[in-house]
This record gives sequence, structure tokens and C-alpha cells, in this order.
Amino acid sequence: MDLTRDCFLVPGPVRMNDECLKALATPVMTARGTEFRDVMADLNSGLRHAFNLAPSEPIRGVQSWAGDDDYKVVVVSGSGTAAMEMVIANRFRSNDLVLVPTNGKFGERVAEMCKRFCNVKHLQYEWGRAFDLYELEQQLEKKCYESLLICHNETSTGITQDAAAIAEMCQRHGVSFILDGITSVGGMPVHPTKWNAEAVVVGAQKCTAGPSGIAAVAVNSHFIERVHAIREQGDSSPNYYFDMVSALKKGDDDQTPWTPAINLAMGWGAALNTLKHETNEGRWDRCQKMASGVRDLFTDLGFTLLADTGQRSNTVTAIFYPDGIDDAWRKRLKDDYNTQVIGAQDHLKGKMFRVGSMGETPIEEMIEGCKRMIACFASFGHELPQLDVESYFE
Repeated sequence: MDLTRDCFLVPGPVRMNDECLKALATPVMTARGTEFRDVMADLNSGLRHAFNLAPSEPIRGVQSWAGDDDYKVVVVSGSGTAAMEMVIANRFRSNDLVLVPTNGKFGERVAEMCKRFCNVKHLQYEWGRAFDLYELEQQLEKKCYESLLICHNETSTGITQDAAAIAEMCQRHGVSFILDGITSVGGMPVHPTKWNAEAVVVGAQKCTAGPSGIAAVAVNSHFIERVHAIREQGDSSPNYYFDMVSALKKGDDDQTPWTPAINLAMGWGAALNTLKHETNEGRWDRCQKMASGVRDLFTDLGFTLLADTGQRSNTVTAIFYPDGIDDAWRKRLKDDYNTQVIGAQDHLKGKMFRVGSMGETPIEEMIEGCKRMIACFASFGHELPQLDVESYFE
């Protein structure tokens, strides 16, 4: 086993390609000149592609953030959580009631953020269990909710929510639909227009293989109208840096309201151009192929997966350790096998590990990583059946 090259199989931040790294190393430029506006136009166009929206020209001065649909993209100098807070803080008034179903840590983070700005009905399901769609329907029938928010792809538990079914319910009941798509946009099918999502958030360092610390939001006209109406009524939550009204004013001119994350924007633009070349469908298919291979391989090896069958994520797989194994295995995997996966969170710490299948990870790296994981389990004396690893990724 050749261990000279590392296998980096974590669910974000993911490895960045050479073009992205070169862009990050570009000499500094002014934030308000035409040069950076060119960067923003290219980034906006790449984001529209990643969000699966109508295309736009990567040219400044021609509404690069908009296309032949109802959406605009807004770049946020901050993590995906910052972008999600920007959405919530600007969209809801303190007396609004929102519905947030959760089945993992990052959904619970969405619920916690909402509690800072509005009233929340938090439907807290067991980690890794699918939402009870009948219960969601019953809640929406009450006609008391302003919005329903979900973490679309829950990396803490390896489950993807049935966004299409939830979106259909929201449309029937006249409730806005907002997605934390931080670990789904660019890695699996996301359809803002078809789902009539008011806002979708993405973080650069996940499926789009960009740098950490920059994010974006796709918002439709209804979201924008509500933000302006709330502001004009003097009923908005306190905010300054995350002021969506200011961001929308600057967006028309390929700019951000405050000093932007200049080099991060350049790096992300390069990563998104790689995604354009691969195509959304190409990346979705590769991520799906890797995730399916990991799921089937480890199931056949006798391991138990956390997430419900049928809604398992294509960008991360959560796998329980066998009896007698804990996170010491993960440390040995890194130190002795030059391979990194990630552990669990909160009450599941030390009980499982998570394998990322997102970004630009090649299938060959996933195959090699799985071989090393199997060898590492064997080094702990855990007997496993002999399987042809390559055959699971064909």
C-alpha cells in the first residue's frame, strides 16, 4: 500500500485545486475598482451555475447576479452560517412564527439562529431519522407559519431531506420555503425554481471546493420584497454587517456593501469555473457514485449506517464503529495510513465516523481511502470479509 499520497475524505473543508490556490495567491487589488468588479461578475456567474439557476454573463455591468428567472445571488464575506443568519435576520420580524424540523446538529443550528430573531416551532427528530412528512403537513395546515426552514443535507448524520415533497407542501399552504444548502448545492440536485425556494444558502468550502470563509445566497423576488417591506415598516431585527438591503443595493454594481473577502472571492471563482467545466450533473453523478460505493461497501463489511435508508446523503456517509473501536481508530488512520475522515458530534462522539464524498474528490482517491480504512480496522484486530473494493465504485 503506497501511503506517500494522502487521502483527504472529510465532508468539508475539502481540498482545493491548483487553479483555486493560484487565484488565492493573486496580489491584492482595490475592492472598489473595475478589476474586482470583474472578479465579482465571474463569481456571480459561477454561483448561478452552482445554484442550478438560469445562466448569466460573467461580465461586469450586465447584472451578472441575475438571469432569466426570479433569482439573484448575493455574496457574503463570512461562512455559510453567516449567510444563513443574514437570511433569517432580514426576512423575519420578531413576532413571525417559523417551522424548523431537524434531525441533526446543523438543522438544530438553524433552529437556534431563528430563535434569536423570531418565534420558532422546533420539530426535533432523532438524529438520522427522516422527517415525518405527515406531521409537517398537519403543522402547515394550521396556517400560522410564515416560513419553513430546513438544513437540506445534514452532514452530522448523513441524511438528505426530501426537499421536493416539503416544497410541494409549502406551495400548497402558502408558506415560504428556505434551505440551508451549505452541503448540498454543487454536490446533489438542488432546484430553487422548481421548489419555489425563497432563499438557498451555500458555503464555498463544501461541494463547490472553494475556500473557507465565504458564502452566498440565492434569493427570489418575494424574499426581496418582504425584506424591503419589513425595513420600510420599521419592523426589522437589528443588523448592520448582514444588512440585506445594503447588499442588494451594491449587487447591481457587482460589489458588496463592505470590504469583501477579495482573495477568497478570486479563489472561489476559479473553483466554480472548474464546476462549470465538470457540469452540475457530472459532479452530482460522481458524488453519488462515491457515496453509493461507500454505503454498499461498508454495509457488506458488516457496519451499520446512521441515516435512514432511502434518504442517505450523497456527500457524506455516517458509519457506526464496530464494538470495541472508537476514535483511536481515526487517529491511527491519519497517523499511520495518511488518510483523514471526520468523527461524530455531540452525543455520538466516539461512536461513529463520517466519510465525505464531495467537492473534486476523484473516485480513485475514495477507493484508495476505503482500502486504507479497511486495513486500519484490521490493525485493531477487527476481522472483516475480503471484498473487491474497486467493484463497488464501477
